[in-house]
Amino acid sequence: MSDLRRIVIIGAGECGVRAALTLREDFYDGAIDLINGEATDPYERPPLSKPESDGVFLKPIMGSDRLASENITLHCDRRAVQIDKHAKTVALSNGDSLFYDRLVLAVGARPRKFTVDGLERDDVRVLRTFTDAKALYEQLKPGRHLTIIGGGFIGLELAAAARYRDVETTVIEVAPRLLGRAVPVDIAARIEARHRAAGVNFQIGKSISSINSSRVITLADGIVISSDVIVAGIGSVPNIEIAEAAGLLIDNGIAVDEHFRTSDPDIFAAGDCCSFPHSLYGLKRIRLESWRAAQEQGAHVARTVLGVTEPYKAVPWFWSDHYDLSLQIAGMPSEGANTVMRSLDEETLLLFHLDEAGRLVGASGLGLGNRIARDVRLAEMLIAKQAHPDEDALANPEISLKSILSTASG
Repeated sequence: MSDLRRIVIIGAGECGVRAALTLREDFYDGAIDLINGEATDPYERPPLSKPESDGVFLKPIMGSDRLASENITLHCDRRAVQIDKHAKTVALSNGDSLFYDRLVLAVGARPRKFTVDGLERDDVRVLRTFTDAKALYEQLKPGRHLTIIGGGFIGLELAAAARYRDVETTVIEVAPRLLGRAVPVDIAARIEARHRAAGVNFQIGKSISSINSSRVITLADGIVISSDVIVAGIGSVPNIEIAEAAGLLIDNGIAVDEHFRTSDPDIFAAGDCCSFPHSLYGLKRIRLESWRAAQEQGAHVARTVLGVTEPYKAVPWFWSDHYDLSLQIAGMPSEGANTVMRSLDEETLLLFHLDEAGRLVGASGLGLGNRIARDVRLAEMLIAKQAHPDEDALANPEISLKSILSTASG
C-alpha cells in the first residue's frame, strides 16, 4: 500500500517478528521498525522452560542480519514508553520518537508476581526472559532444593528440567488438582503420576502462610519447606499499560476485533497481549498464550494492516512436554459439555470435547513422543469444520479419525 510509509511494531517476540516478515512477504516496501525491549536478538521463549541437560541457550527466532536483509530496522534494548495517537508517534526509552502510519502492538504478557499478605516477594523468581532463565539454571545444581509455586504448564515443565539435573523439587498448588484451568482431569492425573515417578514432591490444595528471609516456606497447615531457590509460575498478565495510557479499549488484554484492530483505526494488537472474539466459539472473547497462536496472529495482523479483511478463525493449539510424555490440546476443551475417550494404548489417551449440540469444540491428547500428534491434528481439522462426529466412532480406535473427517459435516 503506497500510502503507508512506516509501520512500527512494538514487541520482537514470535508475534512481532512474524508480523514484520509477513509484511515483506506480502510485498510491503515501506519502512518497518521493530521495537525490542531486550538487548539480544529476538528469541524463542518455549525452550526456556525446556532446556537441554547441560544448560539453557538462546534460540534465535531471526538474527538481526536476516532482519536487516529484509530492510527491517530492529531497535534492541529500547522500550516503547508512550503512544501519542493524535501525533501518531511512539516515544522510546532512549529518547527517540518514531512516526507511524500504522502501529502493531505485540507486547506480550509477563509473569504474575507472587504476593504474601498483599506484598510482592522479590526473592521469589519468575521465568519469562532469557536473563531469568540463565540466572535460574545457574542455581539448579544437584542436591539443591527447588520449590515451585504453581502447578501449571511453566511450573511442571520447570520441575521436569530440575529433576533431569537431580535437583530436589517440590511443587505447591493451591487448587485441588494440577493444570486445573486447561487440562482435563484424566490427563492431568497421568501427568502428575509421571512427575511423581520422576521424584517430584507435591503439596496440592495447599496455601502458603509465610516465606522467611532464608527461603523457608510455611504452609497454612503448618508444613515447613526449606528451599535454595523459589520460583513462581502462577499465570501471567497481559502487558496493557502502554495501550491503556493511550486510551485504547481494554478487556482481558488489549481489546481487538476479529481482524486484530483496536479501538483506534490505525493501531492493531496481536499475540498474548490481546483478546479477540472467536467465530468458532460464538464470538466469545478469548486471549491465547501459545507459540503457534503468536505466529498465526502475527501473520494475520500484518495482512489486516495491508488491507486483507478475512477474520481470524484459526483453531487454538498448544503443546507441553513432560519427560517422555507429550501433551497436545486443540480447540477449547473448556467449552465442551460432554467428553468422549479414545484409548490407543496404556500410555496414549485422546479426549474429544463436544458441546451440547454434539459439535466438536476441543481435543486433548497425551502420549509418548509424537504418538498423538497426527490424531490431534485431525481433530483440529474436525473442529475447524465445525463437525458433529458420531460419538461411538470417536471412541473406537479401530475407526480412523481420517475417515471420520472425510464424512463429517458441519
